[in-house]
Formats: sequence, C-alpha cells, structure tokens
Amino acid sequence: MSGRRRWLQGLPGGSPVLLLAACLWAHVASAQESTRQVHLHARDGSRVLIAQLRLAPTAEGSTRFVLSMDHSAFTDHFLSMREFKCLPGGSEILCHVPYPYAQPGTVTGTDVAWLEHSLLFMFKTPSEFGAKLWNGVYWQLRPSGQGWVGTPQAVDLNRIGAPPDKPGPPFRPALRDDMPAGVRWFERLTIE
Repeated sequence: MSGRRRWLQGLPGGSPVLLLAACLWAHVASAQESTRQVHLHARDGSRVLIAQLRLAPTAEGSTRFVLSMDHSAFTDHFLSMREFKCLPGGSEILCHVPYPYAQPGTVTGTDVAWLEHSLLFMFKTPSEFGAKLWNGVYWQLRPSGQGWVGTPQAVDLNRIGAPPDKPGPPFRPALRDDMPAGVRWFERLTIE
C-alpha cells in the first residue's frame, strides 16, 4: 500500500479541512499531469495572472511542480543593485523574490512549503528607495474546492540572504506572522 493511501486511510472522519485536502491531493496525484493558473487578487476585486503551475506525479508518491512566472503584468524595478519584477497596486508595489537556492520542487498532500517558497514577494511604497526585504510576503496555501488559496503572512526575506544551514524550507511557521485583513493591496492568491 502506498504512503498516500495509508495517509488517506488514517484521516479522522470528522475533519472537513483534512478531507478536502485529501480529495484535492487524490485529484492531483491521480492525474498524469495538470496545469493551473496562479492569480493575485486585489482589494478592488481585480485579479492578475502571475504564473502557470504545472503538476506531475512522481514514482515516490509526491507531486513535482514547475512554476513559470508570467511577467506580462509586471514592470522592471532596479532596487538595491538588483532587478525585480513588480506589480503596482494601490499605494504599494509588490515584487516577486525568487527563492535563490536549489529546492526539490515537490509537494505532497500535507506539505506545500516548497511551492509557497517559490511564491515569495516583498512590498514597498513607490516613494521608497531600494529593496525592503524585511517587508516579505509569504503566501500560506490552504486547499480550496478548486485548488489552493493563499493568505499573506509577514516574513523577513533577509533570512534567505545566505544559504540555509538546515535542510528543508527555511520559513517555518514560527518565522511567519499573520497579516491583518485589508493591509496589503493584493490580499489573496489563488491556484486553480
């Protein structure tokens, strides 16, 4: 019996969040390959396509992902001696910060941290000079009926200025803080 099946059989029957995650995982894992769109949703109700996500099951029982950013809505900003792809929004600018180190590019039914680390951003105001890496945005993903929904959490991206000293995703839950609703112009991320 595969690890995925053992995990699904061990789910408590009364947990709708875990059951929803299990259903989504079963759908992703059973497909030969699928492609999803990644959107950022703004406070004014608009949404911006930012990437395509390709998913393919692996022989080990995980799912490999390839995130291809769509920079057509982004503008180039040269901040702190480095080029960033950024989205203007309301009174702030949201810039994609690619994770700079090798990572496995896989997710499982219970762990999507490497995908979350591929979707790191920082925000700044248009009048601020330079990159504000302490204003990092980490999109914590939760399963939804159609895919995943991300809510913004605050992180200090300076933590990834040097290679991590431990294996695994560096932004563990203890290093992230929830952001109050309505603080960021882009308040939600979806993968469908």
